[in-house]
Amino acid sequence: MAEKKILKGHMEFMKTSNALMMLLKKIDHKGYPAYKETKGVYQFEQYILDIEHVQGDPFAAPSKIKLIVKDAGIPKDLFDQKYKRVAVQDYLLRQFGKKLSKLSFTTHGSGKSGLMSVSRCGQEVLERSACEINENDGSIIVRMEIGFPANGRTINSGELIKILFSLLPEIVRNELLFKNRDEGNVRRAVILAENQNYIRNELRKKNLAAFVADGAILPRETGVSQKPMKNAIPFQSPESMRVTFELPNGEQLSGMGIKKGVTLIVGGGYHGKSTLLEALERGVYNHIENDGREYVITDDTAVKLRAEDGRCITGTDISMFIKNLPNKRNTKCFYTEDASGSTSQAANVIEAVEAGSGVLLIDEDTRATNFMIRDELMQLVVTKDREPITPYIDRIRALYHQFGISTILVVGSSGAYFKKADVIVQMDEYKAYDITKTAKEQAQKFERDSGNKEQPVTAEMPDFDRCMLSNRNFYDDRTKIKVNALESVI
Repeated sequence: MAEKKILKGHMEFMKTSNALMMLLKKIDHKGYPAYKETKGVYQFEQYILDIEHVQGDPFAAPSKIKLIVKDAGIPKDLFDQKYKRVAVQDYLLRQFGKKLSKLSFTTHGSGKSGLMSVSRCGQEVLERSACEINENDGSIIVRMEIGFPANGRTINSGELIKILFSLLPEIVRNELLFKNRDEGNVRRAVILAENQNYIRNELRKKNLAAFVADGAILPRETGVSQKPMKNAIPFQSPESMRVTFELPNGEQLSGMGIKKGVTLIVGGGYHGKSTLLEALERGVYNHIENDGREYVITDDTAVKLRAEDGRCITGTDISMFIKNLPNKRNTKCFYTEDASGSTSQAANVIEAVEAGSGVLLIDEDTRATNFMIRDELMQLVVTKDREPITPYIDRIRALYHQFGISTILVVGSSGAYFKKADVIVQMDEYKAYDITKTAKEQAQKFERDSGNKEQPVTAEMPDFDRCMLSNRNFYDDRTKIKVNALESVI
């Protein structure tokens, strides 16, 4: 007898698994569209099967299935905090996906017949709709895809019965019921998440933009793989930058602490500059155990910026960097469907600031040169009154001192930023060295020898148009200090 259940706020008639079995036998050998009759909710022994969408053809996108396990048996202490819940969801989804991949296409048929899949997980631990744990009762929802089997375009119910009544119940039983899982592995994932969450909170207390643990493996397997490189050189912090955390489980963890402010990463080509920055970029997310970067933790508001030739810009105030254009275009509320490299990067900076980013990450390989710097000779030839672009080097200190926005910048071809930096890290054969003192001394010596003196920046920070930042204030929750919006700067 059908039983009314509330699923996602809709009243559904839940049928028994036997009803589904009878229906499948009834439509066997019929045309593929008859599979549409299976759409609905069915009660199995240990879970609810919800067939949400049925594909119209064996070669079309697979059918959408939702599994609801009400009595998963997960201990409350493993999902009483969001970061723990996300870690457990991620772990269960990975294990569920591995099992599915082994059994996918073990049944026969045309097109996508027999396919069983779930969202593929990368190296990051993310909150995904593919697996959710109810924070109140610990029930689990898994969303997956199944290719309903067919011979040509004729239903093959026997193969679907094998999937739904044999393979799938076994996977649910072994991978989603906590009593059948290795509790130690699940708890290890939760402990890692607890440590990562602790370090994120400590970054704010210690005024750090990022942390890279000693022993971290930063290089990746290939350019298209996020798996760690084998036999890579483990990261070691310069002694002057080393910080130590007392983790919740009693262990100590040391590594390089990057303070808020302006940090340069320099070095020769292929020595690990961009590799370090990429690790910091991805450090806004937690990573799985044995990734190598599980303790590379970055302020989670950090944004990687780059030039994007040809991007569209709509109503963005880029006058901090670009104004007085020859065609008199309004840069306080700028529009274009085809931005140049410098204009696109200016817009990207402003949009990151608007979004509340506290750390900007920039790599010289992907930036617009004329946006970042203008050397002394170019300034003599093309004077400031003839150049609409105020380079980033002239704004980098104000972004930090006035707005609390730090910059971590990879440079290898110009030492112009040495004077602007608080810390300068050199990567040499994937080893990090603090060369701040030496680099600044060399910069001063170069200035004396060349007879060039750094000219003070006379351009004022512009008053931003209210069409973008009207009455806008944002708060830095890390320090509870109110930061005025850009429009207040003169």
